[in-house]
Amino acid sequence: MRYLVRSAKYFAAFCVLYVAIIWISVKTTSSMDVSVWDYIVATFATTRGKLLGVAVVVLSALYPRMGFMTRQVQCDMTEERDFILSIFAVAGFTLKEESQGRMVFRADNILSRIVMLFEDEIVVEQNGPKLDITGIRRAVAKVIYRMGL
Repeated sequence: MRYLVRSAKYFAAFCVLYVAIIWISVKTTSSMDVSVWDYIVATFATTRGKLLGVAVVVLSALYPRMGFMTRQVQCDMTEERDFILSIFAVAGFTLKEESQGRMVFRADNILSRIVMLFEDEIVVEQNGPKLDITGIRRAVAKVIYRMGL
């Protein structure tokens, strides 16, 4: 179910981005005397417009699979707790939940949360001698890079 919700969020984000680009295009082109809605309808009446729609649907359906990842790093959560907290703080995340062998981080400002479509949760779990870091790909990559591991 979470996968479907993520796909719907990305579809909505792509649609908003498309409408924003069309709006800017219509407003900056003085020779066009057409509304944004008329421009969108005319675009989707063409073969390229239909292909654009199919591409957006396919990309929205596939992005949650490509946009999230789990990475393992050699680290002990109990011994390196302060190091982990400082790395996440530098990366723009704060600790929201902690239990035995598990930490949950969220973006620390609303703009970051909006940009990540409120999919800003990163889960860190102890898995033997390694940590499993799970979340949105760019945030996990940023944290692992800053860890230097």
